[in-house]
Amino acid sequence: MQTNFTLAQLADPDIAEANKILRACVHCGFCTATCPTYVLLGDELDSPRGRIYLIKDMLETDRPASAGVVKHIDRCLTCLACMTTCPSGVHYMHLVDQARVHIEKTYTRPFADRFLRAYLAWLVPKPFFFRLALLGAWFARPFATLFSGRMRAMLSLAPKTIAGPSPVDTPQTFPAQGPRRARVALMNGCAQQVLAREINEATVRLLTRIGVEVVVAKGAGCCGAVVHHMGKARPAHAYAKANVGAWTRELEGEGLDAVVINTSGCGTTVKDYGFMLREEPDWSDKAAKISALTKDVSEFLRDLGLPAPSRATGLTVAYQSPCSMQHGQKITRAPQDLLAAAGFTVREVPEGHLCCGSAGTYNLLQPEIAVRLRDRKVANIVSVKPDVIASGNVGCMKQIASASEVPVLHAVELLDWALGGTMPRALEGIDLPPAASPGVQAAE
Repeated sequence: MQTNFTLAQLADPDIAEANKILRACVHCGFCTATCPTYVLLGDELDSPRGRIYLIKDMLETDRPASAGVVKHIDRCLTCLACMTTCPSGVHYMHLVDQARVHIEKTYTRPFADRFLRAYLAWLVPKPFFFRLALLGAWFARPFATLFSGRMRAMLSLAPKTIAGPSPVDTPQTFPAQGPRRARVALMNGCAQQVLAREINEATVRLLTRIGVEVVVAKGAGCCGAVVHHMGKARPAHAYAKANVGAWTRELEGEGLDAVVINTSGCGTTVKDYGFMLREEPDWSDKAAKISALTKDVSEFLRDLGLPAPSRATGLTVAYQSPCSMQHGQKITRAPQDLLAAAGFTVREVPEGHLCCGSAGTYNLLQPEIAVRLRDRKVANIVSVKPDVIASGNVGCMKQIASASEVPVLHAVELLDWALGGTMPRALEGIDLPPAASPGVQAAE
């Protein structure tokens, strides 16, 4: 694609990066076939190629974002399926991130939209206040049908039960059982602590059982993805620096073999810290080291190796790969292979490349599109007749569970169970194959 930035504009490192990305695009349109919003809406401006044209024009002219541009950029899920499809290697993620920063700086949203975004950006990264907010939503949840739009979406997605804080989510060190094979820092996340505390608990149990020392580092917290995808660069960089600082202290102290993340959306962001902080001299090298150390829990377990399962489950699992896993991190087989090795029958989901509609806060900010994508995803999952649905991102899990009667679990919960851990609470009280009884052991 031909660009026309001035030399003065290209002196800005962000514009220079955008110029490089734009010039890689050859207008081929392969991205349109895998873009969820284009598949649903059929509007060229709701495809990656269309958005690239809008972003190019906005950045080249250096003018404030218009309402029309904002509408189409806001509709982007940042699922990154276009990056998997693109034969030219266009780094759409960095381009749309820059467009959102430009929008945040130059466009004044309607008050209700501006308030909701500011509220979510403040609330979600703070587990204590997020839990309080969900308690309030729990009381209002029965009346969700009386509302419409975003309010209805928020109330409908509120969990039916809200657990208290988990003891594994405070800064501490969990020793390895037996000889220590590795030492890792675990990112406990923010929303996940509130929405699904059992994921971190299962991760700690599994890792320590196979000889991994697990550190929850003091000072680490939200990865910054929520605000980053809203174009709020300053708070996003602040969260990134807090995490980089916390993990660097561990790295320079007793050392780390990896930073392990069990929420793929967070993993995609942390793996990009080196790029995010590349222009900050005090942070760029540290951030690059942390990004290089970061692994999704499935990557880490695959590379470390798991023992044979100690329990026969007899379950058929539909694995729904989060977009941030398969497109953002290019992890396409590790979770499925681990589940299969642990004795589960794993089935691929038709249209598995299409987003479920969660996408961070997307299902709250764009509920109509999100619901259509969710229903399409659930229909595809149900078609393979699974006993359980597994994923690797808490947002996807909650989105799918809101329309599915089949239990939805994180893959690490199933691996922990198969390798000697406790049965996941989501499986209690439902009909399971005989082999799935906690007392039935795998044949040796």
